[in-house]
Amino acid sequence: MPELPEVETIARGLARRVTGDVIESVWIGSKPEPLKSPASEIARILESARIADVRRIGKHIVFDLEKTRREPSPARKSRPKILKNVATTSQWIVHLGMTGRMLACHPDDPVEKHTHLIAKLSSGRELRFVDPRRFGRLSVTRSFQAPGFEPLEVELDRFAKLFRGRKTPIKSALLNQKLLSGVGNIYADEALFRAGIRPRRRAASLSNEHLRRLYLALQEVLKEAIDLGGSSISDYVDADGREGFFQLQHRVYGREGEPCLVCQTPIKRIVIAGRSSHYCPKCQR
Repeated sequence: MPELPEVETIARGLARRVTGDVIESVWIGSKPEPLKSPASEIARILESARIADVRRIGKHIVFDLEKTRREPSPARKSRPKILKNVATTSQWIVHLGMTGRMLACHPDDPVEKHTHLIAKLSSGRELRFVDPRRFGRLSVTRSFQAPGFEPLEVELDRFAKLFRGRKTPIKSALLNQKLLSGVGNIYADEALFRAGIRPRRRAASLSNEHLRRLYLALQEVLKEAIDLGGSSISDYVDADGREGFFQLQHRVYGREGEPCLVCQTPIKRIVIAGRSSHYCPKCQR
């Protein structure tokens, strides 16, 4: 599943290509699973809307939309009604799920089999949502907010308070989107390794120094991954269909049985709450 760095990379790429463009028409496929809002509502909100911005919130791509319509002003005695322009704002929310991709395409590019939405833009480009496994979600709303704190913006004191007193493993706490929105399996493993903390450690057992190291490690690994375009493990590509490069920098994730890059001890894999976790039994305590 694309995590914060991958979604950030896609959102930045889309912002460069489609900000200021106008959605002229929308085609939506017949599969109901990707639609969190009714197809008719998605089409109504998107069509004729100007894309004011594209950004990431948590693991979601958010298109900020603007639309202007003509409405009559309030009637006055002895005066005819006057039409005036009224601007409305809304948001198109895209969650990529396990295998979803949001691509900016040329209209002559072949349409992939599992394409669920095509938005034709006034520039001639097309936005296409492709998702073979259909775990991604499309919706429209007035104002979207992530349930947890933004990992790249939360301050150290607030970060530490999120985990104090929690009896769950720190790995599970990092993946709790109600605490931090955007952190996933890859970057939780990589941050815990850099902080020297085992994924099974109870969050409540971590000292202030542990939490400080984890905070700095998470910030570091997320920023490095964004700079390298994210991690292409299976289906992830950016808005242009290109793979990322951070998978070449993984120190523990996906390296079960391989020697630790620091101490040469074989990397172990365990399962915590149904999720694989990779760690070095010597470097992490």
